[in-house]
Amino acid sequence: MPLIHRLDSRHTGFDQALGQLLAFDATQDEAIEHAVRDILRDVQARGDAAVLDYTQRFDHVQAETLSDLEIPRSEWRAALDTLPDDQRQALMAAAERVRSYHERQRAQTWTYTEADGTMLGQQITPLDRVGLYVPGGKAAYPSSVLMNAIPAKVAGVPEVIMTTPTPGGVRNPMVLAAAELGGVDRIFAIGGAQAVGGLAYGTQTLRAVDKIVGPGNAYVAAAKRRVFGTVGIDMIAGPSEILIIADGSTPADWIAMDLFSQAEHDELAQAILLSPDAAYLDAVEASIARLLPTQPRVDILRTSLAGRGALIQVRDMAEACDIANRIAPEHLEISTQDPQQWLAHIRHAGAIFLGAYSSEALGDYCAGPNHVLPTARTARFSSPLGVYDFQKRRSLIQVSQAGAQTLGRIADTLATGEGLPAHASSARFRLGSAD
Repeated sequence: MPLIHRLDSRHTGFDQALGQLLAFDATQDEAIEHAVRDILRDVQARGDAAVLDYTQRFDHVQAETLSDLEIPRSEWRAALDTLPDDQRQALMAAAERVRSYHERQRAQTWTYTEADGTMLGQQITPLDRVGLYVPGGKAAYPSSVLMNAIPAKVAGVPEVIMTTPTPGGVRNPMVLAAAELGGVDRIFAIGGAQAVGGLAYGTQTLRAVDKIVGPGNAYVAAAKRRVFGTVGIDMIAGPSEILIIADGSTPADWIAMDLFSQAEHDELAQAILLSPDAAYLDAVEASIARLLPTQPRVDILRTSLAGRGALIQVRDMAEACDIANRIAPEHLEISTQDPQQWLAHIRHAGAIFLGAYSSEALGDYCAGPNHVLPTARTARFSSPLGVYDFQKRRSLIQVSQAGAQTLGRIADTLATGEGLPAHASSARFRLGSAD
C-alpha cells in the first residue's frame, strides 16, 4: 500500500479518482441507531433514573441521585487554580482571543420607519438555555469547551449546562478549568446518548435546553440527530479534513506536519495537498516518509494518509482553487507567497488559513475564530459555529393607520387570489379607518 495517494489533474480518470478519494460512507450503523433509540425513549420515560442507570452501566459511576453527579463550581475553580502555570496561561490566553473574536459577531436589534409611520424591524434575543456536550476520558478537549461555551455567553445565553462523561469517576482538570473560563453555569458528570436525551427532554433534575452543541462519539452523534426538532443542534460532524494549496514556497516539513495535524484525529480523517510543482510534491512526500515514524500517533496517521490522503499535481493555482471549491474542505490552507490573490477564488471552505505561518493548528486552539466547522462538503451551504447560532431573530411589524390602507389592499388582493377569504377580510376590515 502506498504511503499516500498521488494524483494528477491532467491524467484521464482524474475526476473519477478524486471522487473515489472524497467518497465517505456515512451510512448509519443500525445497531447504534437502535441502541440510541431505546436509550432516548427510556430517558424520556424515566428521567433521572434512566440517566443514572446508563451512567453506572457505561461509565461505571454510581450515584444515588442525578444531583450527586453535578460537579460543584468550587471544583472547577480549584482545577483552574491548580493547573500547571503554562497550561493555565495558555487556556486564559486562548479564552481571551476566542471571546474577543466572537464579540464582533454579536448581532443587534434594528428597526426603520417608513414615510407613513409604519415601523418594521428585527429583534435579536439569545436562546434561554443551551446544552454543551464535552467528550470525556481519553478524548478530553478543553479547547472545545471554550469554542462552544464562549460564543453562547457572548450571545447572552443565561444558562449553559455542560455534560461530560467521567469514566471510572476520573474528571479532567483542564476541561473543568476551561468551563470556568468559558462561563459555563452547571456541569454534570454524565455522557453518551443518555446525556443528550436528558438535555433534550429534561428530567427531574436536568432542565430541558433549547439547543445542544459539542462533539461526541457515534452514539452522541446519533442521539443529536434523533432529538433534532425537539431541540436545535449545531451540526453532525464527519471526520476531520484539511486541504492545502501550496506554490512550493513553504518548507516541505511544515506542510507535511500540517497534513499530519488533521490526519492524526482518526483513521477516516482526510489530508490533501494541491500544488502545480511536481518536485515540491516529491519533497513533501519525502518529508512525510521521514517524519511519520517519529509521530506518537503513527498508526492512525499511516491508515489515514494511505486511505484518504493525497498529493495532487494541478495545472496551475487557478485549477487548485477550482478543485478546492469542489472539495469544500473543513480547513483550507493557502500556503503561498501572496495568498490574498487566491482568496477571491475560494467560495467553499469552513475556515481559510492564509500564508505559510497560518497553520491550521493555531485555529484549533487560540487564533480566535471558532474551530467547530462544517465537514463532508457541507461548507457549500453552512458556516462555522458562532454567536449567531445562539441568537434568535424575530420580525417586528407595527403598521400605522395610513400604512394599513396601502398594505391592506395589497393583502386583500393576494389573499383573495389564494382562496383565503378570512385573510382578505382581516386586511379589508381596516380599510377606510384612517382619519
